[in-house]
Amino acid sequence: MSQTNTADIRVAVIGLGYVGLPLAISLARHFPTVGYDVSASRIEELRAGRDRTREIERDTLRESRLRASSAPADIAGMDLYIVTVPTPVDARNEPDLGPLRGACETVGAALRKGAVVVFESTVYPGVTEDICGPALERASGLRCGSDFHLGYSPERINPGDRENTIDRLIKVIAGQTPEVTELLARVYGAVTSGGVFRAASIRTAEAAKVIENAQRDINIAFINEVTMIFDRLGLSIYDVLDASYTKWNFLKFQPGLVGGHCIGVDPFYLARCAQDAGHHPEIILAGRRINDGMGPWLAERISGGLPSAARVLVLGLTFKENVPDLRNSKVADLIRRLRELKHEVLVHDALADAADAKREYGERLIASLDSGAPYDCVVGAVPHREYVELTGARLAGLLRTGGLVADVKGMWRRMELPATLRQWRP
Repeated sequence: MSQTNTADIRVAVIGLGYVGLPLAISLARHFPTVGYDVSASRIEELRAGRDRTREIERDTLRESRLRASSAPADIAGMDLYIVTVPTPVDARNEPDLGPLRGACETVGAALRKGAVVVFESTVYPGVTEDICGPALERASGLRCGSDFHLGYSPERINPGDRENTIDRLIKVIAGQTPEVTELLARVYGAVTSGGVFRAASIRTAEAAKVIENAQRDINIAFINEVTMIFDRLGLSIYDVLDASYTKWNFLKFQPGLVGGHCIGVDPFYLARCAQDAGHHPEIILAGRRINDGMGPWLAERISGGLPSAARVLVLGLTFKENVPDLRNSKVADLIRRLRELKHEVLVHDALADAADAKREYGERLIASLDSGAPYDCVVGAVPHREYVELTGARLAGLLRTGGLVADVKGMWRRMELPATLRQWRP
């Protein structure tokens, strides 16, 4: 790359979702930056000062120097391209590199000699150099390693987290050459006070990212499995954890419905890589099986305390608390199983977009908690702030006498409920 003045580097961020938008906003404070997204409606809402992911405040968005566009021509001839598109799995839980390949076609058509293309999307080791590099070559007619270069810097943004933000995280970086690595050190170093860590290679950086989420998945799977065991023994996992947390080195994981676009997906990328290398990944896939089975297990335990054809209100559909993100939500599995058990299920989510819920799951969100009251059961599935702050009196007002409060996430375990109600939690 020919630039000696880092501030003159022109940057394009490809994909303006939960990862790309905060990154693009931060980069635009230091570099001329274009944020590209294939969705014209996404660009329109950003230009209007609205971020549906709720990661960026309206004032911050409006004051940003970021140029948002859905026109491929606007990213032509940039110096640095940062790809942040999703890397999901398909119906068979196999890695779906379609969005990544599509991004390579878009970037490849815009590439000029001397450019660097960095990937932040979670992949398994080898994808950047063995798949993305050749895809960029085909689309651009340029030669990887001489006409343009590759880099990898795994994203670490945690949706809804206002503490571990892009400007505070340590950024792992790796370039195809030492010169590219140093370029990335200067660019990413300008946007984060956390500093950068130079990984040994691009493949090393890819591997580090994929095991970060797989490790968390396995730890939660252990807690989910002991939750099932203790339930048979008449013990609450939350009571057990309260005692265990007093040991200085006990890891503070909790049971949960493990979905979303990272933890519920990335272990399958690692598993695919392992299988391609001739190794059967037992722990990784076992953890996924346990976590994928948690929704149906919870539904069956809740159903055991209900009359037939009960009327059930489920609170929360997003994959985690205090975010509107519905991708790969395992609450949907809980709802599906309750319906298979012949219960009538209504769903409310304080943050999710109703149109997104309909499109993703065919679920029609109710506008008010009282829409179907009185209920036989209220299920606290996602601890959005609005639900955590509900009072015992408010819950009682939603339930029939003798109704069940199913506290999946333990958010109401300290609450005093009227004697007319029953309570269950794992």
